[in-house]
Amino acid sequence: MTEKEDMNQESDAANPDAVASRRRLLLGAGLLATATGMGAAWWLSHGAAAAVAEPVPGFWGWQWPRPEGGQLVLKTFQSQPLLINFWATWCAPCVEELPLINDFYKKNRTNGFQVVGIAVDQAPAVQAFLKQTPLDFPLGIAGLSGAEVARALGDLSGGLPFSLVLDRQGQVVLRKSGRLSEADLAALLGLK
Repeated sequence: MTEKEDMNQESDAANPDAVASRRRLLLGAGLLATATGMGAAWWLSHGAAAAVAEPVPGFWGWQWPRPEGGQLVLKTFQSQPLLINFWATWCAPCVEELPLINDFYKKNRTNGFQVVGIAVDQAPAVQAFLKQTPLDFPLGIAGLSGAEVARALGDLSGGLPFSLVLDRQGQVVLRKSGRLSEADLAALLGLK
């Protein structure tokens, strides 16, 4: 034992209050460290897990003009099951599937399921189409750049229609080139 340790032991024996005070200080520091560790573990399991994934970087920041004016902002649909359908007025399979998607939206929006249509088209054509075939779900007009957006999201064929479905956590659960079927849409109802 060193001379300093020897003096500390003699001092501790002479002052029991100092020993008790040191023990309380060490116990408090240990409890604080434990609480900090538990808080960090909770944050990692709840706070970090609550972050919503992005199919591609910057995805939730995307926005497009709406046919009726204003902007369609994807971030407003974050943390909800979401079907994004890329379509155009000149695409026959797109036009055929839109009533099916619209019915799905009307039946399931109260359950939190969202549908967004992205028109790979020009505003005047979309506005004229909507006068003949009104749709209840929100639409954005991406113009021809919408084909590049769809390609970035996994539409490798570059064809329309193309649909992407995200769960509440922002994870892609479906990518489909071509028309959606009733069976495709029914399979989405179990998304959480």
